[in-house]
Amino acid sequence: MDNGHDGEEERAPEQTSDPDTHRFECRSCGFVYDPEEGIAKLAIVPGTPFASLDPIGFRCPVCRSRVGAFRDIGPRNKPSGFEENLNFGLGVNKLTPGQKNVLIFGGFALAFAFFLSLYSLR
Repeated sequence: MDNGHDGEEERAPEQTSDPDTHRFECRSCGFVYDPEEGIAKLAIVPGTPFASLDPIGFRCPVCRSRVGAFRDIGPRNKPSGFEENLNFGLGVNKLTPGQKNVLIFGGFALAFAFFLSLYSLR
């Protein structure tokens, strides 16, 4: 049956986010510029989008690289990993990096607490 599509499923439009809220990472040293935080050391106030920074005057505060060395890594609350893998893994792949840290280190703390509780056995 021909429905005008070449065997491809219709996809829902991707959610677009405001590029002014995206974080940028320096490819040289790994420093992450977050517009929500700004950079107090360089007198860049919180809320300043990366696109508003002076491309000639701005340098990475760690390695002094220029604006061209930065790449867009998306908004803060974006799940980490490849887009095609986000639907696998018992929902863990959809967690943000901060949520994954809480899950991992919380698990370590719980395991350590259980280990210490073994000393209470006689």
